[in-house]
Order: sequence, then structure tokens, then C-alpha cells
Amino acid sequence: MMKHLEGRNLAHPGCLIGVTLGLIVGMVLAGVLAAVFNVAFNTVVFTFLAITVGLGLVGWIIGAYLTTKQQLAAQRAQYAAANAQNISTDTALNEASGTRNDAVDR
Repeated sequence: MMKHLEGRNLAHPGCLIGVTLGLIVGMVLAGVLAAVFNVAFNTVVFTFLAITVGLGLVGWIIGAYLTTKQQLAAQRAQYAAANAQNISTDTALNEASGTRNDAVDR
């Protein structure tokens, strides 16, 4: 499943997951606060909204962090592959021409 999301910004699915969890947890907590503890309606609504927005924000931040981490890993792997290919090409050319490049041999 993660292969389908490769190369995409994971902040949006992270936010969706966070908001969904926030709605579920917020509704349950709001119901418990209203029914069991007889808390005022304004407090219940504020708690519900704060949990929903808070978990959505946490999902967004985690998704953005994971996207950045994956993109950096992909860029490093691509750079390493290109660098290895350039070094092997330079070495082969130098051997074919009979010249020696100290920078490549190091």
C-alpha cells in the first residue's frame, strides 16, 4: 500500500487519518463528559473540536515528516547510484586511454 503513496506528500493522508481518529475519539469523549460528568455543553463542544483539530494537525505534521524523510532517502540513493556510475565510467575511460587520474583512484 505504501508503494502507491511513494513520491506523494503524506501530510494529506496523515491529516485525514488524524481527523478521522479525532472525530471518533472526540465523539466518545464528548458523550462521556456530557452523560457521566454532566459537563456544560460549551465545554463538551470545545473539547470535541480541540481533539479533532489537534489530531488532524498531529497527522499532518507526522505525514510531512515522513514525506521529507522518504524524499531525502530517495535523493541520497539516486545521488549515490549516479556517483558510482560516473566513477566506474571515468575509470573505464582512463584505463582504455592509458591515462591515470589520481582523483578517481582515491
